[in-house]
Amino acid sequence: MRALVMDEIAGPLAVREVPTPAAPRGGVVVEVRATGLCRSDWHAWVGHDDIALPHVPGHELAGVVHAVGDGVEGWRVGDRVTVPFVCGCGRCVWCRQGDAQVCPHQQQPGFTHDGSFAEFVALHAADTNLVAIPDEVSFDAAASLGRRFATAFRALTARARLTAGEWVTIVGAGGVGLSAVMIAKALGAHVVAVDRSDRALQTATRLGADHVVSAHEGDVPARIHDLTGGGSHVSMDAVGAEQTCADAVHSLRRRGRHVQVGLLPTDTGLSGVPMAHAIAWELDLLGSHGMAAVDYPAMLALIARGALRPQDLIERVVTLDDAATLLPALDTASPAGMTLIDPRR
Repeated sequence: MRALVMDEIAGPLAVREVPTPAAPRGGVVVEVRATGLCRSDWHAWVGHDDIALPHVPGHELAGVVHAVGDGVEGWRVGDRVTVPFVCGCGRCVWCRQGDAQVCPHQQQPGFTHDGSFAEFVALHAADTNLVAIPDEVSFDAAASLGRRFATAFRALTARARLTAGEWVTIVGAGGVGLSAVMIAKALGAHVVAVDRSDRALQTATRLGADHVVSAHEGDVPARIHDLTGGGSHVSMDAVGAEQTCADAVHSLRRRGRHVQVGLLPTDTGLSGVPMAHAIAWELDLLGSHGMAAVDYPAMLALIARGALRPQDLIERVVTLDDAATLLPALDTASPAGMTLIDPRR
């Protein structure tokens, strides 16, 4: 099969022929019809994740089951499927209670093993992790869920518990942030979107953001306090930098809730968060790490009936060769939506 291969940390990427994977016991091989290009892939490429080389990135995918391993009960060749970026083991207490996104034995395609920037990808614990794609949902829409849309959905609904009429500040109008804008508006919330890119802010406005704030405007939290009459009830950092996290936390009103989605990588593993402010204002600081397969049906039902349209966030569809050039530049790019890869092109 053709795959995009990483041979060294932060080195050139090459598209070449590699062996097609075999279905693991309890798992499947999926023929990839669409896969998302995400900033998290850049984190792996630059060395923020512990990966074995050579390596195939890619973790947001949708496709068709191509081969089924021994022990799989619920899936057959030809099934249309997607999968969370965190795949649980299916055996531990966390998986059994429906929290596979924090499984201590988790697998992550594109990180712990070869991912979806290829014509085929192997996936583990299929009966725990695969999600059936409704006929009304396209492969492109399903692949756009992945780390971004599903992560934003669970972060706002299950973690921050955003409700109608509340204000939410979303820092970062890339894939996760724009997904969050769309979801927050569907929940009946008022949205302030923050980004450094005018184009991204224009997209946020098109998707329903009530206000947009440029990250270059100086005191971003003060601007948000003015717009919201005292600060947002909920904030989300969808970027993952010390400044964006601080701006999101400081944008809150007293007793507000902050949900951190961006990864906040540092050399020490410790992240700068304004804890003194969180203590004084009794803020809730929440982490959110994707969404387990068992929680997908409710979101997919909203998509199938048109209440949520993740496909509207897709900016472009590119080839594997295009992705080899685009991935190293993701830290400086300012996309106004999602980039998908079609490995068959």
